[in-house]
Amino acid sequence: MAAFASNMPSEVGLRLLRCPLGPNIVLRTASCSVGVVLPVYSTFKALESRNQDEQQRWLLYWAAYGSFSIAEVFTDKFLSWFPLYYHMKLAFLVWLQLPSVDGAKQLYMNHLRPFLLRHQARLDQIMGCLYSEMTKFVSAQQGGLQFAKTLLMKILGTATQVVGGIFHPLQSKPSGGSRSIEGPTGREEQARSEIEGPTPLVPNSESENDE
Repeated sequence: MAAFASNMPSEVGLRLLRCPLGPNIVLRTASCSVGVVLPVYSTFKALESRNQDEQQRWLLYWAAYGSFSIAEVFTDKFLSWFPLYYHMKLAFLVWLQLPSVDGAKQLYMNHLRPFLLRHQARLDQIMGCLYSEMTKFVSAQQGGLQFAKTLLMKILGTATQVVGGIFHPLQSKPSGGSRSIEGPTGREEQARSEIEGPTPLVPNSESENDE
């Protein structure tokens, strides 16, 4: 039984590697962790520590990673069929981050920076057009966005009231019970006033002085 339990991890690993989709899923998860999760946390630490060198390093990484992601959008469907594609992608992401080789800086200085400097004027025009079109779109859809916001707030308010009514039901208002309790007290006071008679009037001191 112990020998069977010891062989279970190896058998599971072999089945996972033999499965055509298994290694790709594992490598995609590893690529996402190495390429996004770890750099996000490292960027956070660099910003909080206010280390200029670390901030510049991760800015270069995000510039290289963004360029790689743009290229991958158009080539991933074709390159994913090549064997060991995701292995090479994972190795490339590790190469970008390693401080010993500083692959992101090499990629930026040797390829990305010269390309951007060469086409900077054209890219500025494209970015200006994109920003203007985005501004026009948002302005044209302002009424719809406001309506959607109002509708969403109403839905949230209704949902909050429903949830509050479920977990904190409203207490019933007192109706006749309090009156029945207060009734005898009023009758006792009336009977007491009839027994004692009318209250004598106390003359005002100022009127006596005037007389």
